[in-house]
Amino acid sequence: MKHFQTAIIALLPALFMAGCCTTKMSNGAGAYATGHYRNLFAENGHSPQDIQDKVDSAFQQLFHGDPTNQTVFYYAGSNSNGPLAYITDVNHNDVRTEGLSYGMIITVEMDKKPEFDALWNWSKTYLYHSSPTDPSYGFFSWQAHTNGQTMSQFVAPDGESYYAMALLFAANRWGSSDGIYNYKAEADQLLANMRHRALISGQMTMTWSNAPRTFTVTAGPLFDAKHKMVLFSPSTERPPFTDPSYHLPAFYELWGRWGPSQDRSFWLAAAKASRDFFPSAANPITGLCPDYANFDSTPVTNGWFRTSSSFGYDAFRVAGNWSVDWSWWAKDPRECQLSDKIQAFFESQGMDTYGCRFSLDGQHILDKRHAQGLVAVNADASLAATDPRGKKFVEALWNTPTPDGLQRYYEGLLYMMALLHCSGEFKIWPPQ
Repeated sequence: MKHFQTAIIALLPALFMAGCCTTKMSNGAGAYATGHYRNLFAENGHSPQDIQDKVDSAFQQLFHGDPTNQTVFYYAGSNSNGPLAYITDVNHNDVRTEGLSYGMIITVEMDKKPEFDALWNWSKTYLYHSSPTDPSYGFFSWQAHTNGQTMSQFVAPDGESYYAMALLFAANRWGSSDGIYNYKAEADQLLANMRHRALISGQMTMTWSNAPRTFTVTAGPLFDAKHKMVLFSPSTERPPFTDPSYHLPAFYELWGRWGPSQDRSFWLAAAKASRDFFPSAANPITGLCPDYANFDSTPVTNGWFRTSSSFGYDAFRVAGNWSVDWSWWAKDPRECQLSDKIQAFFESQGMDTYGCRFSLDGQHILDKRHAQGLVAVNADASLAATDPRGKKFVEALWNTPTPDGLQRYYEGLLYMMALLHCSGEFKIWPPQ
């Protein structure tokens, strides 16, 4: 496998340049084309049974463990569509589309249909905006209390992106049913809204410093048509910008094949735009990306976010996004270079002690906590890394216990997805 990967990496610059001049529908050289998903744990010498046990144990703890300090998944009664369940950010005692959609992608990958349907039912019941006069019409409130009461009517597009991908995988793996469980129809409508939703003006409420505040906003689609990039927010009351951790070219390639036909060329172009964006946004030495960036990849400096010019909690996920893109598509060898850079940086900080927030040049440590979620995503980066140090990051994940306690929401979901990625079990589910 090492020799095969090295040969592919050596060949791909020429293929990448040629592809730019020939076809827009290249299948690349990754798992989509080959059907092979690397099992990084097996490559490190772990047995199939030990790997399966580790994945199953983590899922059991995070989805069905002790409700006081282990699980993030909670059933919440039922309605006419069946059982309801949410995933909660325990530390903040709220529910976010980020976590709900992550939960759905995890459960479809693990063939856990009851949990998947209950999360989707809760999302549609409490968070979906169905009024055509609502600025968030066709999307989901990103934040709510655990009883379903909305905390913010605004939209966080990473949630919609994971919802859409999870629904398409569910349609392909299990088949669609009726109503909200017509997964394909729900995904197609969401993708169409993400691309074309009309501008709507109106009032929206969000909780700020424990007090509800009302804003008059105009909001539209979730992607910028000119730059072909996902927005941090579709609301237009401030200059638009993006979040590097929202860029998911691996997903866009699939939407360019399976989504509504009129938008397929856009999604393929969006995948290329994100691949070009990653190396531009990342620091050339450390590989660290900012939490928020302008479309030209410079950090946001509009005053809305104090931490936007640093590598922070959102930016944990960026290396995972480019590495999964390489794993599935292997279209842009710059992603391998980025993984090597970011792993070299974290190795230099001490494999067992590195912090989790830095200035982009790595000179200033802003949070010394050795975060389990960042350990997880740094292991994902080994899917694209070419340096042997990548094995150290995989082993660091293997030796990291399943997150529990107050930080188990974000850390735990990134950890669970990383176990699936690094075991070769986070797969593309194509149409039957």
